[in-house]
Amino acid sequence: MNLNPSRGYKTEIEAWQSLVHVCRRWRSIVFGSPRRLNLRLFCTPETPTRDTLDVWPALPLLIWGDMASSPGADDIIVALGRSNRVCQVGLSGLADRQLEKVLGAMQLPFPELTELGLLSDGETPPVALDSFLGGSAPRLQVLELTGVPLPGLPKLLLSATHLLRLELSNIPYSGYFSPEAMAALLPVLSSLEKLVLQFQSPQSHPDLERRRPPPSEPFVIPALEQISFKGVIEYLDDLVTYIDVPQLGYLDITFFNQIDFDGPRIAQFISRTPIFADSEAHVEFDDRTASVGLPFPLGDFAMNISCREPDWQLSSVAQVCNTCLPPLSMIKDLYIEHQFSGLVWKNDAIENTLWLELLLPFTAVQNIYLCKEFAPGIAAALQEIVGTEVLPSLRRIYVEAFNPLVRTPFPKEITQFVTARRHSDHPIGLSVWGRYS
Repeated sequence: MNLNPSRGYKTEIEAWQSLVHVCRRWRSIVFGSPRRLNLRLFCTPETPTRDTLDVWPALPLLIWGDMASSPGADDIIVALGRSNRVCQVGLSGLADRQLEKVLGAMQLPFPELTELGLLSDGETPPVALDSFLGGSAPRLQVLELTGVPLPGLPKLLLSATHLLRLELSNIPYSGYFSPEAMAALLPVLSSLEKLVLQFQSPQSHPDLERRRPPPSEPFVIPALEQISFKGVIEYLDDLVTYIDVPQLGYLDITFFNQIDFDGPRIAQFISRTPIFADSEAHVEFDDRTASVGLPFPLGDFAMNISCREPDWQLSSVAQVCNTCLPPLSMIKDLYIEHQFSGLVWKNDAIENTLWLELLLPFTAVQNIYLCKEFAPGIAAALQEIVGTEVLPSLRRIYVEAFNPLVRTPFPKEITQFVTARRHSDHPIGLSVWGRYS
């Protein structure tokens, strides 16, 4: 849902207005079939609503715009007062006071509302009451809330049986709802295709002492194709216990930094999805995040950890690969990369141990692609083991070179490891990898 449509969008929506000024007959024809011609009025924060709405018949209303460009919210509130006519609301840049007025005006039922998007820029946004939308949203198809606390949302959406997209981003702690509450909601939303659930901070987490036992059988969510989650691992580990998503084609997970990453239920959930069947995996580091992902063609999967310290990044992604993912025996090609990272890698004993933990589950990898910053440390780590306990199926190492046509020597740690494997009757080839070519 585009919360900041172009000026041309209003012109397009209200193009019919030029026709009714041609003559009385045309005016009669246009207003004679308002539904067939899809006649609508478009209201923005700059629309003089009090004067405009009284000029035209009682047509459906679209209320969109960036509230940051308007000091108040009076005209928008007037438009929201026609609640029985409002079919779309998309407001961004809402300051706390503006959001308070908008939420206050939306305590009544909006029986025609199909799309709702609210984006708050405030620091302490007001909490939406359980009476929001009159407690019912029977025609709602798209709901996008960013930074808007609505703890009673699961109860509200029990009536939104036609919902296609539910996108909740930057959820404040004041808007927290439990994974059990969300899980109870999802089976009702049988048409849901996209779910975004992103909390603002790790403060939003389940009460582990009140954790319920997993259900005997998960609920099948038949239409759900995309899931994006950001939060603590315990929340997602609880949520996915309740659901099965046979049509899932996109899964993006971001965990806040934690000491321990243990998600056996997440691993079981992912193993039931069709996207986790590719033979290629990417482990990537940058200044803010460590991640492991699978690309197309079978689907998009990424598991990210928000973290800045190299040792923490490496430890986190190693734990994720060992505890939160199904067995990685289908992975034949493994890429270990960084993106424009300024992180300082020490290549010391601690990192060597962490590299080995990361590589341990990749038992079927035949080809490993290493960016040049990581190659010496990974090779040094592999030299510390005897035999082929780690990467037993490895056949070739590709080391990054900015220009593959220019012959440059491989790091000595790499050549020493290749020699050691050759002497143990497990020969490994060594090649240049032109990552950016």
